[in-house]
Amino acid sequence: MLSRSASDEYSFEEILQELKGLMTGRWLTDLANTAAFLNSRFKDINWIGFYLVDVNDSEPTLWLGPFQGLPACTMISFSKGVCGAAATQKKTVRVADVDQFPGHIVCDAKSRSEVAVPMIIDDKIIGVLDVDSEIPDRFSESDQAFFEEAIEILLAR
Repeated sequence: MLSRSASDEYSFEEILQELKGLMTGRWLTDLANTAAFLNSRFKDINWIGFYLVDVNDSEPTLWLGPFQGLPACTMISFSKGVCGAAATQKKTVRVADVDQFPGHIVCDAKSRSEVAVPMIIDDKIIGVLDVDSEIPDRFSESDQAFFEEAIEILLAR
């Protein structure tokens, strides 16, 4: 069954199989291709990309990585925004209305809803997949589960 997230031509299962085929084992390449590929397969998203932990920072900070969409915030503290919450809590944060989320960071004023999936290896946060939409309440539980599976594929490289 197709979700409203997938294009009319692809199911979640087909998209995940294609994503597996794109993995090279080269971290930056895989991040860039994952953002571009998911952006090409999903409707109604206006930004998708990665924020990555810089191990050299004195306090936990996420830095902009490969993405698709308009220019974005370059740095996010773990104490701020949806991505910071996902990183701090080490769990996915799905927000129906970003204006109602305490500490939301406005990178694109058109974004209305967001899902942020933490990337965790050996119980350490290494980054966050961030997906935004101009449509309020855009992301369902099945969308969340899909993005979590996509991150598992990426991290299993």
